[in-house]
Amino acid sequence: MNSLNKVQARITVLNAEQVERIHAYTLAVLSTTGIRVDSERARAIFSRAIGNSVDGDRVRIPADLVEHAIKSTPPKIEMFDRAGAAAFCLHAREDSQTHFGVGVTNLWYQDSETDAVLPFSRKHMEISTRLGDTLNSFDVISTPGVIRDVDGEHAEVIAALEMVANTTKPLVLLVSNTSQFEKALKLLQHLHGDLAARPFVMPYVNPVTPLVLNQDTSEKMFLTIEHGLPFIYSSYGMSGATTPITAGGTLVMLNAELLAGLVFTQLVKEGAPVILGSLPSVFEMKKMISAYTPQTMLLNLACAEMMAHYGIPHSGTSGSGSGWGPDLLASGTLWMNHLTACLGKVGLAPFVGGNFDSLAFSPATAIYSDEVIRQARLFSQGFTLDDESVGLDSIHSVGSGGNFLMSEQTLTLFREIHEQHSHIWPGFSLDQWRAEQSPKASDLLRKHAFEVLANLEPPEDHDELIGKGEAYLRELQ
Repeated sequence: MNSLNKVQARITVLNAEQVERIHAYTLAVLSTTGIRVDSERARAIFSRAIGNSVDGDRVRIPADLVEHAIKSTPPKIEMFDRAGAAAFCLHAREDSQTHFGVGVTNLWYQDSETDAVLPFSRKHMEISTRLGDTLNSFDVISTPGVIRDVDGEHAEVIAALEMVANTTKPLVLLVSNTSQFEKALKLLQHLHGDLAARPFVMPYVNPVTPLVLNQDTSEKMFLTIEHGLPFIYSSYGMSGATTPITAGGTLVMLNAELLAGLVFTQLVKEGAPVILGSLPSVFEMKKMISAYTPQTMLLNLACAEMMAHYGIPHSGTSGSGSGWGPDLLASGTLWMNHLTACLGKVGLAPFVGGNFDSLAFSPATAIYSDEVIRQARLFSQGFTLDDESVGLDSIHSVGSGGNFLMSEQTLTLFREIHEQHSHIWPGFSLDQWRAEQSPKASDLLRKHAFEVLANLEPPEDHDELIGKGEAYLRELQ
Protein backbone atom coordinates (compact mmCIF):
# COMPACT_ATOMS: atom_id res chain seq x y z
CA MET A 1 0.00 0.00 0.00
CA ASN A 2 1.21 3.50 -0.81
CA SER A 3 2.44 5.04 2.46
CA LEU A 4 0.66 8.28 1.56
CA ASN A 5 -2.64 6.39 1.87
CA LYS A 6 -1.91 5.06 5.38
CA VAL A 7 -2.72 7.05 8.52
CA GLN A 8 -0.71 5.52 11.33
CA ALA A 9 0.44 6.64 14.79
CA ARG A 10 4.06 6.09 15.82
CA ILE A 11 6.14 7.04 18.87
CA THR A 12 9.75 8.17 18.60
CA VAL A 13 11.57 9.05 21.82
CA LEU A 14 15.14 9.84 20.73
CA ASN A 15 16.47 12.02 17.96
CA ALA A 16 19.64 11.15 16.02
CA GLU A 17 21.89 13.38 18.13
CA GLN A 18 20.61 11.83 21.36
CA VAL A 19 21.21 8.33 20.03
CA GLU A 20 24.83 9.21 19.26
CA ARG A 21 25.26 10.85 22.68
CA ILE A 22 23.89 7.77 24.49
CA HIS A 23 26.24 5.57 22.48
CA ALA A 24 29.24 7.79 23.32
CA TYR A 25 28.38 7.72 27.05
CA THR A 26 28.01 3.94 26.80
CA LEU A 27 31.43 3.49 25.22
CA ALA A 28 32.93 5.64 27.98
CA VAL A 29 31.39 3.39 30.66
CA LEU A 30 32.65 0.23 28.97
CA SER A 31 36.19 1.47 28.32
CA THR A 32 36.71 3.29 31.64
CA THR A 33 34.56 1.67 34.32
CA GLY A 34 34.26 -1.67 32.56
CA ILE A 35 32.41 -4.70 33.86
CA ARG A 36 33.15 -7.34 36.45
CA VAL A 37 33.40 -10.84 34.98
CA ASP A 38 33.11 -13.65 37.52
CA SER A 39 33.77 -16.63 35.26
CA GLU A 40 37.41 -17.58 34.71
CA ARG A 41 36.47 -19.14 31.38
CA ALA A 42 34.72 -15.94 30.30
CA ARG A 43 37.66 -13.78 31.42
CA ALA A 44 39.98 -15.94 29.33
CA ILE A 45 37.86 -15.25 26.23
CA PHE A 46 37.98 -11.51 26.90
CA SER A 47 41.71 -11.71 27.58
CA ARG A 48 42.45 -13.33 24.22
CA ALA A 49 40.65 -10.45 22.52
CA ILE A 50 41.79 -7.42 24.51
CA GLY A 51 44.78 -8.54 26.57
CA ASN A 52 45.84 -5.83 29.03
CA SER A 53 42.29 -4.48 29.27
CA VAL A 54 41.52 -7.42 31.57
CA ASP A 55 42.70 -6.67 35.10
CA GLY A 56 41.76 -9.42 37.53
CA ASP A 57 38.00 -9.74 37.29
CA ARG A 58 37.65 -6.24 35.76
CA VAL A 59 37.22 -6.10 31.98
CA ARG A 60 37.38 -2.79 30.14
CA ILE A 61 36.00 -3.06 26.62
CA PRO A 62 37.41 -0.81 23.87
CA ALA A 63 35.15 0.93 21.37
CA ASP A 64 36.45 -0.96 18.34
CA LEU A 65 35.48 -4.30 19.88
CA VAL A 66 31.97 -2.98 20.56
CA GLU A 67 31.59 -1.78 16.98
CA HIS A 68 32.80 -5.11 15.61
CA ALA A 69 30.30 -7.01 17.78
CA ILE A 70 27.44 -4.79 16.60
CA LYS A 71 28.34 -5.45 12.97
CA SER A 72 28.67 -9.22 13.57
CA THR A 73 25.25 -9.71 15.15
CA PRO A 74 22.35 -10.88 12.91
CA PRO A 75 19.72 -8.13 12.55
CA LYS A 76 16.83 -10.59 12.44
CA ILE A 77 15.85 -13.80 14.16
CA GLU A 78 13.18 -16.12 12.79
CA MET A 79 11.24 -18.15 15.31
CA PHE A 80 9.16 -21.23 14.61
CA ASP A 81 6.50 -23.16 16.46
CA ARG A 82 7.16 -26.63 17.77
CA ALA A 83 5.80 -28.19 14.57
CA GLY A 84 8.33 -26.26 12.48
CA ALA A 85 5.97 -23.67 11.00
CA ALA A 86 7.08 -20.03 10.87
CA ALA A 87 5.86 -18.18 13.97
CA PHE A 88 7.32 -14.67 13.78
CA CYS A 89 10.46 -12.73 12.93
CA LEU A 90 12.21 -10.22 15.18
CA HIS A 91 13.74 -7.77 12.73
CA ALA A 92 15.70 -4.80 14.03
CA ARG A 93 15.75 -2.91 10.75
CA GLU A 94 12.09 -3.17 9.78
CA ASP A 95 8.91 -1.95 11.44
CA SER A 96 6.99 -5.00 12.55
CA GLN A 97 4.40 -6.06 15.09
CA THR A 98 5.39 -6.24 18.75
CA HIS A 99 5.23 -9.83 20.02
CA PHE A 100 3.93 -10.58 23.50
CA GLY A 101 4.39 -13.53 25.82
CA VAL A 102 2.81 -15.04 28.94
CA GLY A 103 5.05 -15.35 32.01
CA VAL A 104 7.34 -15.15 34.00
CA THR A 105 8.77 -17.29 36.87
CA ASN A 106 6.06 -16.32 39.37
CA LEU A 107 6.26 -18.01 42.76
CA TRP A 108 2.49 -17.85 43.30
CA TYR A 109 -0.69 -18.50 41.33
CA GLN A 110 -3.65 -16.14 41.78
CA ASP A 111 -7.06 -17.78 41.48
CA SER A 112 -9.19 -16.00 38.87
CA GLU A 113 -12.44 -16.22 40.81
CA THR A 114 -11.34 -15.42 44.36
CA ASP A 115 -7.91 -13.73 43.98
CA ALA A 116 -6.58 -16.27 46.50
CA VAL A 117 -2.82 -16.69 46.15
CA LEU A 118 -1.47 -20.26 46.11
CA PRO A 119 2.05 -21.68 45.79
CA PHE A 120 2.72 -22.21 42.08
CA SER A 121 2.36 -25.91 41.28
CA ARG A 122 2.92 -28.25 38.37
CA LYS A 123 -0.82 -28.14 37.63
CA HIS A 124 -0.63 -24.36 37.53
CA MET A 125 2.19 -24.60 34.97
CA GLU A 126 -0.04 -26.79 32.79
CA ILE A 127 -2.98 -24.37 33.06
CA SER A 128 -0.90 -21.24 32.48
CA THR A 129 0.86 -22.69 29.44
CA ARG A 130 -2.39 -23.91 27.87
CA LEU A 131 -3.90 -20.50 28.52
CA GLY A 132 -1.08 -18.78 26.68
CA ASP A 133 -1.46 -21.27 23.86
CA THR A 134 -5.19 -20.43 23.61
CA LEU A 135 -5.02 -16.63 23.75
CA ASN A 136 -4.43 -15.27 20.25
CA SER A 137 -2.59 -12.09 21.24
CA PHE A 138 0.30 -14.03 22.75
CA ASP A 139 3.11 -15.28 20.53
CA VAL A 140 5.35 -16.99 23.11
CA ILE A 141 5.15 -18.74 26.47
CA SER A 142 7.76 -17.52 28.95
CA THR A 143 8.06 -19.96 31.90
CA PRO A 144 4.95 -18.72 33.75
CA GLY A 145 6.02 -19.88 37.21
CA VAL A 146 8.44 -21.70 39.48
CA ILE A 147 7.01 -25.14 40.29
CA ARG A 148 7.09 -25.66 44.05
CA ASP A 149 5.37 -29.00 44.58
CA VAL A 150 7.92 -31.34 42.94
CA ASP A 151 11.48 -32.44 43.64
CA GLY A 152 13.64 -29.32 43.63
CA GLU A 153 16.49 -31.11 41.87
CA HIS A 154 14.46 -31.36 38.66
CA ALA A 155 11.69 -28.79 39.22
CA GLU A 156 12.89 -26.46 36.46
CA VAL A 157 13.36 -29.34 34.02
CA ILE A 158 9.81 -30.50 34.75
CA ALA A 159 8.66 -26.92 34.11
CA ALA A 160 10.25 -27.10 30.64
CA LEU A 161 8.49 -30.43 30.04
CA GLU A 162 5.09 -29.00 31.00
CA MET A 163 5.65 -26.02 28.72
CA VAL A 164 6.64 -28.00 25.64
CA ALA A 165 3.79 -30.50 26.16
CA ASN A 166 1.05 -27.89 26.63
CA THR A 167 1.72 -25.51 23.75
CA THR A 168 3.03 -25.52 20.23
CA LYS A 169 4.00 -21.84 20.44
CA PRO A 170 7.64 -20.76 20.79
CA LEU A 171 9.08 -20.84 24.30
CA VAL A 172 11.12 -18.31 26.26
CA LEU A 173 12.99 -20.54 28.71
CA LEU A 174 14.00 -19.18 32.11
CA VAL A 175 15.93 -21.55 34.36
CA SER A 176 17.83 -20.22 37.37
CA ASN A 177 19.99 -23.29 38.14
CA THR A 178 22.75 -23.83 35.57
CA SER A 179 22.74 -27.61 35.98
CA GLN A 180 18.98 -27.77 35.45
CA PHE A 181 19.32 -25.37 32.51
CA GLU A 182 21.60 -27.83 30.72
CA LYS A 183 19.26 -30.72 31.55
CA ALA A 184 16.26 -28.76 30.28
CA LEU A 185 17.97 -28.15 26.92
CA LYS A 186 18.89 -31.82 26.67
CA LEU A 187 15.30 -32.82 27.54
CA LEU A 188 13.90 -30.56 24.81
CA GLN A 189 16.43 -31.94 22.35
CA HIS A 190 15.49 -35.50 23.36
CA LEU A 191 11.81 -34.77 22.73
CA HIS A 192 12.18 -32.64 19.62
CA GLY A 193 15.46 -33.40 17.93
CA ASP A 194 17.69 -30.64 16.56
CA LEU A 195 16.72 -27.41 18.37
CA ALA A 196 18.73 -25.10 16.11
CA ALA A 197 17.34 -26.05 12.68
CA ARG A 198 13.98 -24.30 13.20
CA PRO A 199 14.33 -22.80 16.67
CA PHE A 200 11.25 -22.63 18.87
CA VAL A 201 13.16 -22.09 22.13
CA MET A 202 14.77 -18.82 23.27
CA PRO A 203 16.61 -19.07 26.59
CA TYR A 204 16.56 -15.92 28.71
CA VAL A 205 19.62 -14.79 30.69
CA ASN A 206 20.51 -11.61 32.52
CA PRO A 207 23.60 -10.01 34.04
CA VAL A 208 23.69 -8.72 37.60
CA THR A 209 23.10 -5.00 37.64
CA PRO A 210 25.21 -2.94 38.01
CA LEU A 211 27.81 -4.09 35.47
CA VAL A 212 28.45 -7.71 36.47
CA LEU A 213 28.61 -10.68 34.10
CA ASN A 214 28.08 -13.36 36.71
CA GLN A 215 29.22 -16.98 36.59
CA ASP A 216 25.81 -18.62 36.05
CA THR A 217 24.84 -16.25 33.24
CA SER A 218 28.06 -16.75 31.31
CA GLU A 219 27.73 -20.54 31.64
CA LYS A 220 24.17 -20.45 30.33
CA MET A 221 25.36 -18.32 27.41
CA PHE A 222 28.06 -20.88 26.59
CA LEU A 223 25.49 -23.69 26.65
CA THR A 224 22.94 -21.80 24.56
CA ILE A 225 25.48 -20.84 21.90
CA GLU A 226 26.74 -24.44 21.78
CA HIS A 227 23.17 -25.57 21.04
CA GLY A 228 22.91 -22.97 18.25
CA LEU A 229 19.91 -21.23 19.80
CA PRO A 230 19.02 -17.54 19.81
CA PHE A 231 18.69 -16.12 23.29
CA ILE A 232 17.52 -13.02 25.14
CA TYR A 233 20.16 -11.10 27.09
CA SER A 234 18.27 -8.65 29.27
CA SER A 235 19.31 -6.32 32.09
CA TYR A 236 16.97 -5.49 34.95
CA GLY A 237 17.55 -2.23 36.77
CA MET A 238 15.87 -0.26 39.54
CA SER A 239 16.53 3.46 39.31
CA GLY A 240 17.86 4.74 42.62
CA ALA A 241 19.01 1.29 43.73
CA THR A 242 20.87 -0.76 41.14
CA THR A 243 21.03 2.01 38.51
CA PRO A 244 21.40 5.80 38.76
CA ILE A 245 18.24 7.55 39.92
CA THR A 246 18.11 9.65 36.74
CA ALA A 247 16.55 8.27 33.58
CA GLY A 248 19.58 9.26 31.51
CA GLY A 249 22.02 7.53 33.83
CA THR A 250 19.86 4.41 33.95
CA LEU A 251 19.58 4.25 30.15
CA VAL A 252 23.32 4.60 29.61
CA MET A 253 24.30 2.07 32.26
CA LEU A 254 21.79 -0.56 31.12
CA ASN A 255 22.85 0.03 27.52
CA ALA A 256 26.46 -0.58 28.58
CA GLU A 257 25.47 -3.88 30.20
CA LEU A 258 23.72 -4.97 27.02
CA LEU A 259 26.64 -4.11 24.75
CA ALA A 260 29.04 -5.88 27.12
CA GLY A 261 26.88 -9.00 26.81
CA LEU A 262 26.82 -8.53 23.05
CA VAL A 263 30.62 -8.35 22.86
CA PHE A 264 30.96 -11.48 24.97
CA THR A 265 28.44 -13.34 22.79
CA GLN A 266 30.28 -12.48 19.59
CA LEU A 267 33.65 -13.41 21.15
CA VAL A 268 32.26 -16.84 22.01
CA LYS A 269 30.91 -17.29 18.47
CA GLU A 270 30.87 -14.59 15.83
CA GLY A 271 27.44 -14.25 14.26
CA ALA A 272 25.62 -15.88 17.19
CA PRO A 273 21.98 -14.65 17.27
CA VAL A 274 21.04 -12.63 20.34
CA ILE A 275 18.15 -10.41 21.40
CA LEU A 276 18.99 -7.49 23.68
CA GLY A 277 16.79 -5.42 25.95
CA SER A 278 16.23 -4.13 29.45
CA LEU A 279 13.54 -4.15 32.11
CA PRO A 280 13.82 -0.66 33.60
CA SER A 281 11.94 0.00 36.83
CA VAL A 282 12.24 2.35 39.78
CA PHE A 283 12.88 1.45 43.41
CA GLU A 284 10.06 2.64 45.65
CA MET A 285 11.99 3.42 48.81
CA LYS A 286 8.96 3.86 51.07
CA LYS A 287 7.44 0.49 50.13
CA MET A 288 10.73 -1.32 49.34
CA ILE A 289 9.40 -2.60 46.01
CA SER A 290 10.17 -2.06 42.35
CA ALA A 291 7.57 -0.33 40.21
CA TYR A 292 6.82 0.71 36.65
CA THR A 293 6.21 4.41 36.04
CA PRO A 294 5.74 6.63 32.98
CA GLN A 295 9.51 7.22 33.09
CA THR A 296 10.29 3.51 32.92
CA MET A 297 7.96 3.17 29.94
CA LEU A 298 9.92 5.93 28.18
CA LEU A 299 13.16 4.09 28.99
CA ASN A 300 11.69 0.92 27.51
CA LEU A 301 11.00 2.75 24.24
CA ALA A 302 14.41 4.44 24.28
CA CYS A 303 16.15 1.09 24.73
CA ALA A 304 14.19 -0.30 21.78
CA GLU A 305 15.29 2.64 19.64
CA MET A 306 18.94 2.10 20.61
CA MET A 307 18.70 -1.54 19.54
CA ALA A 308 17.07 -0.50 16.26
CA HIS A 309 19.98 1.91 15.74
CA TYR A 310 22.44 -0.93 16.32
CA GLY A 311 20.45 -3.32 14.13
CA ILE A 312 19.91 -5.81 16.97
CA PRO A 313 16.57 -7.52 17.78
CA HIS A 314 14.95 -6.17 20.94
CA SER A 315 13.12 -7.52 23.98
CA GLY A 316 11.65 -5.18 26.56
CA THR A 317 9.32 -4.86 29.50
CA SER A 318 5.71 -6.07 29.48
CA GLY A 319 4.11 -3.77 32.02
CA SER A 320 3.05 -6.53 34.39
CA GLY A 321 3.54 -6.58 38.13
CA SER A 322 1.79 -3.51 39.50
CA GLY A 323 -1.64 -5.04 40.06
CA TRP A 324 -3.21 -6.79 43.04
CA GLY A 325 -5.34 -8.82 40.65
CA PRO A 326 -7.07 -8.09 37.33
CA ASP A 327 -7.82 -4.63 38.70
CA LEU A 328 -7.65 -0.91 37.97
CA LEU A 329 -4.10 -0.78 39.28
CA ALA A 330 -2.96 -3.42 36.80
CA SER A 331 -4.99 -2.10 33.88
CA GLY A 332 -3.45 1.36 33.75
CA THR A 333 0.11 0.03 33.58
CA LEU A 334 -0.80 -2.68 31.10
CA TRP A 335 -2.52 -0.22 28.76
CA MET A 336 0.42 2.18 28.95
CA ASN A 337 2.91 -0.57 28.19
CA HIS A 338 1.05 -2.49 25.52
CA LEU A 339 -0.02 0.59 23.56
CA THR A 340 3.37 2.32 23.66
CA ALA A 341 5.14 -0.94 22.80
CA CYS A 342 2.98 -1.36 19.70
CA LEU A 343 3.55 2.27 18.68
CA GLY A 344 7.29 2.21 19.33
CA LYS A 345 10.06 -0.14 18.23
CA VAL A 346 9.64 -2.79 20.93
CA GLY A 347 10.25 -6.19 19.35
CA LEU A 348 9.30 -8.62 22.11
CA ALA A 349 7.41 -8.07 25.38
CA PRO A 350 7.54 -11.56 26.84
CA PHE A 351 6.37 -11.28 30.46
CA VAL A 352 2.62 -10.68 30.84
CA GLY A 353 0.24 -11.90 33.53
CA GLY A 354 2.03 -11.26 36.82
CA ASN A 355 0.77 -9.25 39.79
CA PHE A 356 2.37 -8.09 43.04
CA ASP A 357 5.71 -7.15 41.47
CA SER A 358 5.51 -10.23 39.21
CA LEU A 359 5.28 -12.66 42.10
CA ALA A 360 1.79 -14.04 41.40
CA PHE A 361 0.62 -15.25 37.98
CA SER A 362 -3.00 -14.29 37.35
CA PRO A 363 -4.81 -16.00 34.46
CA ALA A 364 -7.49 -13.30 34.59
CA THR A 365 -4.83 -10.59 34.21
CA ALA A 366 -3.35 -12.44 31.23
CA ILE A 367 -6.84 -12.71 29.69
CA TYR A 368 -7.41 -8.99 30.22
CA SER A 369 -4.01 -8.25 28.63
CA ASP A 370 -4.96 -10.39 25.66
CA GLU A 371 -7.83 -7.97 25.02
CA VAL A 372 -5.64 -4.89 25.62
CA ILE A 373 -2.98 -6.15 23.20
CA ARG A 374 -5.63 -6.90 20.57
CA GLN A 375 -6.98 -3.36 20.77
CA ALA A 376 -3.51 -1.77 20.95
CA ARG A 377 -2.59 -3.60 17.76
CA LEU A 378 -5.76 -2.40 16.07
CA PHE A 379 -4.89 1.17 17.07
CA SER A 380 -1.32 0.84 15.78
CA GLN A 381 -2.52 -0.48 12.41
CA GLY A 382 -4.06 2.89 11.59
CA PHE A 383 -6.49 3.35 8.73
CA THR A 384 -6.51 3.87 4.98
CA LEU A 385 -7.11 7.24 3.37
CA ASP A 386 -7.81 6.87 -0.37
CA ASP A 387 -10.65 7.20 -2.87
CA GLU A 388 -12.18 3.83 -2.03
CA SER A 389 -12.10 4.24 1.75
CA VAL A 390 -13.42 7.82 1.70
CA GLY A 391 -16.22 6.90 -0.73
CA LEU A 392 -17.28 10.29 -2.04
CA ASP A 393 -19.95 8.62 -4.20
CA SER A 394 -21.51 7.06 -1.10
CA ILE A 395 -21.45 10.36 0.80
CA HIS A 396 -23.07 12.10 -2.20
CA SER A 397 -25.68 9.36 -2.55
CA VAL A 398 -26.81 9.54 1.09
CA GLY A 399 -26.63 13.31 1.15
CA SER A 400 -27.80 15.60 3.93
CA GLY A 401 -29.87 14.15 6.75
CA GLY A 402 -29.65 10.50 5.64
CA ASN A 403 -27.83 7.56 7.19
CA PHE A 404 -25.30 4.96 6.12
CA LEU A 405 -26.89 1.88 7.73
CA MET A 406 -27.63 0.26 4.36
CA SER A 407 -24.79 1.72 2.32
CA GLU A 408 -22.63 -0.73 0.35
CA GLN A 409 -19.59 0.14 2.46
CA THR A 410 -21.45 -0.53 5.70
CA LEU A 411 -22.79 -3.88 4.49
CA THR A 412 -19.28 -4.88 3.40
CA LEU A 413 -17.35 -3.76 6.49
CA PHE A 414 -19.71 -3.88 9.48
CA ARG A 415 -18.44 -7.27 10.69
CA GLU A 416 -14.85 -6.01 10.56
CA ILE A 417 -15.80 -2.92 12.57
CA HIS A 418 -17.75 -5.02 15.06
CA GLU A 419 -14.59 -7.04 15.79
CA GLN A 420 -12.95 -3.89 17.13
CA HIS A 421 -15.31 -3.83 20.11
CA SER A 422 -14.45 -5.62 23.35
CA HIS A 423 -14.47 -9.41 23.31
CA ILE A 424 -14.99 -9.50 27.09
CA TRP A 425 -17.61 -6.88 27.95
CA PRO A 426 -20.98 -6.39 26.24
CA GLY A 427 -21.79 -2.86 25.11
CA PHE A 428 -24.56 -2.28 27.64
CA SER A 429 -26.68 0.84 27.46
CA LEU A 430 -27.67 2.30 30.82
CA ASP A 431 -31.07 0.57 30.64
CA GLN A 432 -29.51 -2.78 29.76
CA TRP A 433 -26.97 -2.45 32.58
CA ARG A 434 -29.77 -1.80 35.05
CA ALA A 435 -31.78 -4.70 33.69
CA GLU A 436 -28.78 -6.99 34.28
CA GLN A 437 -28.68 -5.97 37.97
CA SER A 438 -25.86 -3.44 37.50
CA PRO A 439 -22.94 -5.90 37.11
CA LYS A 440 -19.37 -4.83 37.83
CA ALA A 441 -16.93 -4.97 34.94
CA SER A 442 -14.49 -6.96 37.11
CA ASP A 443 -17.14 -9.63 37.75
CA LEU A 444 -17.77 -10.06 34.03
CA LEU A 445 -14.01 -10.38 33.46
CA ARG A 446 -13.80 -13.12 36.08
CA LYS A 447 -16.79 -14.90 34.53
CA HIS A 448 -15.13 -14.73 31.11
CA ALA A 449 -11.85 -15.99 32.60
CA PHE A 450 -13.64 -18.92 34.22
CA GLU A 451 -15.15 -19.90 30.87
CA VAL A 452 -11.81 -19.66 29.08
CA LEU A 453 -10.02 -21.74 31.72
CA ALA A 454 -12.79 -24.34 31.74
CA ASN A 455 -12.32 -24.97 28.02
CA LEU A 456 -8.55 -25.25 27.72
CA GLU A 457 -7.36 -28.15 25.60
CA PRO A 458 -3.87 -29.68 25.35
CA PRO A 459 -2.02 -30.24 22.07
CA GLU A 460 -2.71 -33.61 20.45
CA ASP A 461 0.72 -34.98 21.39
CA HIS A 462 0.53 -33.87 25.04
CA ASP A 463 0.34 -37.34 26.59
CA GLU A 464 3.08 -38.69 24.34
CA LEU A 465 5.47 -35.86 25.25
CA ILE A 466 4.74 -36.09 28.98
CA GLY A 467 5.35 -39.85 28.88
CA LYS A 468 8.63 -39.57 26.97
CA GLY A 469 9.77 -36.68 29.14
CA GLU A 470 9.06 -38.39 32.44
CA ALA A 471 10.84 -41.53 31.23
CA TYR A 472 13.86 -39.39 30.36
CA LEU A 473 13.78 -37.74 33.79
CA ARG A 474 13.71 -41.13 35.52
CA GLU A 475 16.92 -42.02 33.72
CA LEU A 476 18.55 -38.88 35.12
CA GLN A 477 17.85 -39.93 38.72
